Amino acid sequence: MKIMFNKPRPSPAPPSDPTAHLHFSGLCAGYPGRPVLREISARIPKLASTVLVGPNGSGKSTLLGVLAGVIRPTSGDLHRTGDRPPAFVPQRGAVGDTLPLTVRQTVEMGRWGDRGPWRRLTRRDHATVDAALDRLEIRDLASRQLGELSGGQRQRALIAQGLAQESDLLLLDEPTTGLDPEARERIGTLLTALVADGVTVVQATHDLEAARTADACLLLQDGRLAGQGHPDQVLTPSAPAQLWRTL
Repeated sequence: MKIMFNKPRPSPAPPSDPTAHLHFSGLCAGYPGRPVLREISARIPKLASTVLVGPNGSGKSTLLGVLAGVIRPTSGDLHRTGDRPPAFVPQRGAVGDTLPLTVRQTVEMGRWGDRGPWRRLTRRDHATVDAALDRLEIRDLASRQLGELSGGQRQRALIAQGLAQESDLLLLDEPTTGLDPEARERIGTLLTALVADGVTVVQATHDLEAARTADACLLLQDGRLAGQGHPDQVLTPSAPAQLWRTL
């Protein structure tokens, strides 16, 4: 799939890359009166784990929003393989604690893209939800209110919602922020297993351990791409000082 946006000036389309799940060129995006991303060009490899790292305000969440399709760039090209839209798991703080939703209802929302919010779920939909609950080991929490859960349990519920979308591209915004070491390790192990099962995983993170174990890394600074490659090549002492203060 190729998505083209208005360009302020002509630029060549990026070459086809069969090893990339996402390939974008010259992406610019932001908010009214506040540009954030400035001419970002990079590739996200298939069947791999990619981390987006950088200081606060560097554009990580905005780039995830663009890749998820919830933020429209002002210019640039975006190429994406696969027929299903990406599954996007926002930061836990973006989901209100007071929403009167059970864990099962939260995960069922992952089926809305196929079914719509007002149509009854099919037997297959319910089986998909059950499989996601089991994969995240939260079937026993299905009847609990989302706001009653611990941080790690709540994050697993949100990831289960993403899995219920049955996408081959999972995008996560700070999935381990604020979690204890055991919860971070559990989620890291899950994401590794998803890649082995054929899912491309992209996460914005401040977790240095998670960043170093990824297959690929994009380093953002001031809305621009400051580095791209294997984490060992990108997360070096020469990386921006602001990065190390936030990881």
